[in-house]
Amino acid sequence: MVRGSALGDRPSGWHHVRDLAPRRATLAPCADVSDAPRASRTVGRVTETAAALVERLTALVPDFPKPGVLFRDVTPVFSDAVAFGRVCEALAAPFAVGAGFDAVAGIEARGFALAGGIAAQHQVGVLTVRKAGKLPGEVLSEQYALEYGEAELELRPGQLPAGTRVLVVDDVLATGGTGAATITLLERAGYQAIGFAALLELDGLNGRERLEPRLPVATLGAVPA
Repeated sequence: MVRGSALGDRPSGWHHVRDLAPRRATLAPCADVSDAPRASRTVGRVTETAAALVERLTALVPDFPKPGVLFRDVTPVFSDAVAFGRVCEALAAPFAVGAGFDAVAGIEARGFALAGGIAAQHQVGVLTVRKAGKLPGEVLSEQYALEYGEAELELRPGQLPAGTRVLVVDDVLATGGTGAATITLLERAGYQAIGFAALLELDGLNGRERLEPRLPVATLGAVPA
């Protein structure tokens, strides 16, 4: 899900990542294939880029969750088998070179789906970064700023060996508040956050500028905040 500016916080020096994945992929228009035979639809979708699939399948819902907000619902991307596999591959690709990653951290809630898909493709584990009060036992907590007030994310420590290389994923990058809090949680747990990937980023909210001093950032496209 990608919202407008009501999202609050949400949707470098590693130049080899930028060479493999440009900062922002162009969201190319895609022909409507909804009336084509099933076999033809499958062939057409195989040729679509991940960015084009996200653009075509994302549902736009005006005035939700409040008047004046254009809500971008990306759950249709998750329910489409071809699109989901393609976007998971595309999000991970810039970070799968060299030393790669040993686990994927998904930010609640849509980041869980993306983290699970990427982890299954690369046969690595998943870390769930949850909202406060959702995890039992010992947890690490990190606050981040919202438009009004603060929120908190939590992570259970000790799940992986110290130094584990972790890719952080979410559906959208806005101001970067949840991303920054997640990176800090991973570092406090003794892990190495090696990159941040999201389906979309919101222009003008400076999320990329906030995160890139800490790690490489890759998204499949950008939309107005």
